[in-house]
Amino acid sequence: MKQVKWLFHPILVFVFSVTALVASLFLYIYWYIGVSSGLRSAMERFNLEQDQVFAADTWVVILVLSLLIGTILLGIFIIFVFSQKTMQLYRMQNNFINNFTHELKTPVTSLQLYLQTFSRYELSREDQLKYIGYMLTDVNRLTENINRMLNLAKLEGKSYMGEFVVRDIVKTVNRFLEENAHLFNDCRISVHNEADGVVYQRINHHLFEMLLMNILTNAQKYNAAEMPQVDIRIEAKHRKTHISFADNGIGFDHKEMKKIFRKFYQIGRSDNMTAKGSGLGLHLVQNIARLHRGKVLAESPGRGRGSTFTLILPALE
Repeated sequence: MKQVKWLFHPILVFVFSVTALVASLFLYIYWYIGVSSGLRSAMERFNLEQDQVFAADTWVVILVLSLLIGTILLGIFIIFVFSQKTMQLYRMQNNFINNFTHELKTPVTSLQLYLQTFSRYELSREDQLKYIGYMLTDVNRLTENINRMLNLAKLEGKSYMGEFVVRDIVKTVNRFLEENAHLFNDCRISVHNEADGVVYQRINHHLFEMLLMNILTNAQKYNAAEMPQVDIRIEAKHRKTHISFADNGIGFDHKEMKKIFRKFYQIGRSDNMTAKGSGLGLHLVQNIARLHRGKVLAESPGRGRGSTFTLILPALE
């Protein structure tokens, strides 16, 4: 049964189809040349005029036939590439559904357990506060995932409306870290201003904070070190503002560099630790960067050696 399925693999079918078309064109031309040689011999023998045997547009027909077969080959190739991308997207969506369902189910199950504990047992005030804290953490986790989906839908649908204002980037980043210090208690984050003076940038405050949140939570979540660490460097280069986030996390292979911003893509999906997220965070980050007329670049020395994400924005004129 497996051998039969292997015979119908899209790549194998594509190769067979292309080979058959090319072979048919080759055999036709080979046959025509052979027939032409025989006819020329007959013409010389019976002293016939060439126009009496050969049509003047024969080679034109062959050229048109070749172009048609070439067009068919191109069409097959385009259909093949499209089908492969569709299959890849289907696999990524299926993986996203499985992981995102897990992301939703885990806190819901946890909340159910805590509520059952409250309903069945008399708890001291200290235990109540402890369980309430756990429940709030689960609620925040649910809210974060739902908001991420809603924000992505707005960004991709170009329905997000927001005001862009001029802000000091260094102060904006520091204020964000101060206001969300409780989320990064177990992570050492340092901000380095390597630009000459104040760096002003036109940003959408809400979207920019969303970008910071996604990059920093990823650096904290996908990290096997005892103390996750992120160095944020702000520089002015070639009339552009560079904001880099260098972490000591799990890193990624060079071959994954161009894939990690794809929707639903997750680094090392077979690894339990790296399969925690939904595969939307970095895709959301790249979309926010584009709304700011910028882009995000990613680089890493390799697995287990950290990674650096650099936001590049046009300098304020």
